[in-house]
Amino acid sequence: MELAGGQHHSDAFAQVNPLKKVPALKDGDFTLAESVAILLYLSRKYEVPDHWYPQDLQARARVDEYLAWQHTTLRSSCTRAMWQKMMSPVFLGEQVPAETLVSTLAELDRCLQLLEDKFLKDQDFLAGPHISVADLVAITELMHPVSAGCQIFKSRPKLAAWRQRVEAEVGKDLFQEAHAVVLKAKDLPPADTSIKEKLKPSVQVLLR
Repeated sequence: MELAGGQHHSDAFAQVNPLKKVPALKDGDFTLAESVAILLYLSRKYEVPDHWYPQDLQARARVDEYLAWQHTTLRSSCTRAMWQKMMSPVFLGEQVPAETLVSTLAELDRCLQLLEDKFLKDQDFLAGPHISVADLVAITELMHPVSAGCQIFKSRPKLAAWRQRVEAEVGKDLFQEAHAVVLKAKDLPPADTSIKEKLKPSVQVLLR
């Protein structure tokens, strides 16, 4: 989907995902929305190595714990930071009040501290000694503020070391490919009026 062109708001895409959001999965006649649900579906369908989504009850619960936490905390802060710091002024041509951005970045910093203290602690990955879907979801969220110029790893050596471990496990080339689009968002040309109108309802909540 060409997100900058608003293709995810088209009637055709709404047949796949009425929420008009990406990602979405179409597997034969089966369609599925929401990135976490898609990751878990794929991990079960293709019987991936156990560390991605462990069979052990408590090990899986640790992954689920992170996935449940991140939606209203880290994910929200990362998305808001990217839109307020970069997407709104660059893509939409609308400046965000300085105090709003300061508040958002402070909340992001609080979430990063919780990520380190509650989930990463002194282990290699968020849910234990091995990489899991929790780490994939987390690194994807963190690359959003990185794309806007937030130096979130610079003052956090523990988090920076975790990022390097995730990249090494995934593979550098695949890691870069997976984040290429979001890291190039700063180079988007300004949106035209029609695109701004399509995005306005969903973007407004990110700018407060």
